[in-house]
Amino acid sequence: MNALSHQRGLTLVELMVALTIGLGIVLMAGRLLVLANGAYAAQAESGGVEDGGRFAIDLIGRAIRQAGAADPDMLADPAADNAPARLAGLDARTLSRAAAAIDDPLPAAVNGSDVLAVRFPGDASAVDCAGFPVAAGEEGWSIFYVARNGEGEAELHCKYRGAAHWSADAVVGGVDGFQVLYGVDTDDPPDGTPNLYVNATGIDALDAGFAALPPAEFNRRTHWKRVVGVRVGLLLHGSRPTRGEPGSARYDLLGAGYTSAAGFDDPGSSLDEARMTPDLRRRERRLFTFTAAVPAPPS
Repeated sequence: MNALSHQRGLTLVELMVALTIGLGIVLMAGRLLVLANGAYAAQAESGGVEDGGRFAIDLIGRAIRQAGAADPDMLADPAADNAPARLAGLDARTLSRAAAAIDDPLPAAVNGSDVLAVRFPGDASAVDCAGFPVAAGEEGWSIFYVARNGEGEAELHCKYRGAAHWSADAVVGGVDGFQVLYGVDTDDPPDGTPNLYVNATGIDALDAGFAALPPAEFNRRTHWKRVVGVRVGLLLHGSRPTRGEPGSARYDLLGAGYTSAAGFDDPGSSLDEARMTPDLRRRERRLFTFTAAVPAPPS
């Protein structure tokens, strides 16, 4: 054979080198694709949590502001001061759909989540938290609490009074915790500024001296009528695991001043990812904390 003849094809060594380089490129491309998909999934989950939190903030804030709505008939009624307070709440409780208002609360609260209830008078523009109109002369309710659905996922529910019975709908999913504080104006006469923030149990403690009063007098003097602001902490998580490593963050739902370390007796006010299930620890998570003022009704 002529030594100068051209080589045709590849040697075994060259073929193995080419295959190795090609395999490396494929693996790198696959890794980049996995990372890109993971980043996209995390971004999508984060966006979903953000949208859910903003929706909840708007819904709860609007309901709280309705507590200061004016009812012309009540303003003209000399006994208006004897009506029940527009705001009510419960600590570490959940509710059933069918029971009236916040009657017969249930103890199986999700991570110590609270209950917030708002009463408001109906008018041409009034709607409850489910979006149903409340006509003039009727009393509307918007009640927020956390309960688990049939799959065990915790959801923020909106409870309302329908034409024939009470009902509730889930408005936001993926709830880790829901906490509420009430800003109470203790000045005499009131000046519309909160002097302290307490939970529902704290307001009940302030009202302890009124327990023996007749209902009408209790309604006139209760500290629930001195609430001028409501602070809400809502911790939400995504619908599926997207984080590479389990989280270990601690979330103070109402701020660092309202934790067990600060002497605040409400275990649900702080939640640790380290105590959650491995599945939950790998989900996107966001804390939403806001304060809504309760408008003073016109005198």
